[in-house]
Amino acid sequence: MTSRHPVERGGGHRGRFERFAERASNLSSSPLFFSFSLLLVAVVIGVHIAGLPLDWQYLAGDAMSAVILLLLALLQNSERRAEHAIQRKLDAIAGALLDQRQGKTSKAFESPEEAIRMEQET
Repeated sequence: MTSRHPVERGGGHRGRFERFAERASNLSSSPLFFSFSLLLVAVVIGVHIAGLPLDWQYLAGDAMSAVILLLLALLQNSERRAEHAIQRKLDAIAGALLDQRQGKTSKAFESPEEAIRMEQET
């Protein structure tokens, strides 16, 4: 069994993970999340400055590590989806140019939005 990336699974619809990743990506780029991250950094610094017991320092550091790990996973997912979308569009453009050079009409000429999947995704 091979594990395929969500963008490579095919189909015209997005699954639960893709919708979740999109919402999480939108949240992580919001001012609210930036404020939360800034607060988390301030707490970590405050714990160290206050000289609280090591348990508190470990807890603060672990919370920071967990947030970083989740953000890294979201960033990788977003990057892969964007890369896949760009590649699809480049393939459609290359195919249309090749068809034009050969004097054919293709799906890209008839409906460019559908050929490069520019329709609104919900």
